[in-house]
Amino acid sequence: MDTRTIRRTSVTLPALNEPGRYLSNVTSLEGGRGRVAEFQYADADLRDLDLADTHLVDGRITGLKTQRTRFEKLRVDSVEFTGCGLSSLQWTDSKLSRAVFRDCKLMGAAFEDVALDNVLFENCKLDYSTLTRVRATGPVIFSKCSLREATLAAADLGAALIDDCDLRLTAFEGGKYRCLDLRGNDLSQLRGLASLKQIVIDQAQTLQLAEALATELDVTFGEDLDDK
Repeated sequence: MDTRTIRRTSVTLPALNEPGRYLSNVTSLEGGRGRVAEFQYADADLRDLDLADTHLVDGRITGLKTQRTRFEKLRVDSVEFTGCGLSSLQWTDSKLSRAVFRDCKLMGAAFEDVALDNVLFENCKLDYSTLTRVRATGPVIFSKCSLREATLAAADLGAALIDDCDLRLTAFEGGKYRCLDLRGNDLSQLRGLASLKQIVIDQAQTLQLAEALATELDVTFGEDLDDK
């Protein structure tokens, strides 16, 4: 199987190019008995997309645009999302395995109680998103993504790696992050540093964390005081 590896973290990618595999074009993601398998869903422009108790298996979703999106109890196995814009996304109580999101706009998305196992986010926009009780049950990679002003609350991302991402004002509010790999990022504007115990960084990033901590504590530097 194909993998994507950055440093010590490797994600197993969807197996969609195996010999003899054919993906059928579909016009809806609402399959019979809640299951859609070996499919290709392209260039849909929807006002609303609601999926609940659905299983997506072995497929490609390309160029999907929505104005409002709600996924609940959605299971995703070996699926690629490419060039999708999912507005007002609410994704709850779900599990994703061997999933890839490339060049997707998920700004303001709300993920809650979602388990991630071998998931890659690449060149995606997740600004202003909230990830509440999101769990990395297997390796997860965020590469070249924007997480500006995103909030991670009570998340468990010990098996994750974040690389070359925009982390301006990204906030961590509780959770477990032991062994979270944050190398390759500017950490100077992170928030909620008390939650980031036992993460992995480069030694040079220590000064960035110090800058973030000084901002978070709203310290005053003596050099800036008027001694008069």
